Amino acid sequence: MTRLLLATRNEKKLVELRRILEAADVTGVEVIGLADVPPFPEAPETGATFEDNALAKAVDAARATGLPAVADDSGIAVDALNGMPGVLSARWSGKHGDDQANLDLLLGQLADVPDERRGGAFVAAAALVLPDGSETVVRGEWRGTIIREARGRNGFGYDPIFVPEGETRTSAELSAEEKDADSHRGRALRKLLPELRKLAG
Repeated sequence: MTRLLLATRNEKKLVELRRILEAADVTGVEVIGLADVPPFPEAPETGATFEDNALAKAVDAARATGLPAVADDSGIAVDALNGMPGVLSARWSGKHGDDQANLDLLLGQLADVPDERRGGAFVAAAALVLPDGSETVVRGEWRGTIIREARGRNGFGYDPIFVPEGETRTSAELSAEEKDADSHRGRALRKLLPELRKLAG
């Protein structure tokens, strides 16, 4: 059984990657998280792109543990804001991880933007780094529209104001399974499947 370190403490992300591997019938890989390995210094996310941040996290994790490591970085890119908040999504309001403040600020910035110009995408980059130093970096995008008022209780971050293309519900109104099937992170992680299959032997 090959141990694969997903460089996160977010249990939901661990469950998601396990579900994706299971759905793709990839056996022989055990997904563990940062809570399952001895602590190591984690560099701050200072990259200019999602890819930079994901790769830096995966490189740190692989070097520190000697395990194959996957890391991701994600956020929302709004067309009317020239792709912002982008890599600053989690700290858009100035304080890291304050979902409500981030969401309120974004809605305020888009208050005068007409409906037809409220497009955007959730973007995720995922990086796989092996103990031999080889790197694979992939990107997933989930296009949609930013609505004017939050709806739904599933999900987190900007989910309640994002309606995916072809949907009338927000990302926060979809079930976990529906979201996995379509989400930016799901799309990125599935692009890593050929490499993860090789790991599984």
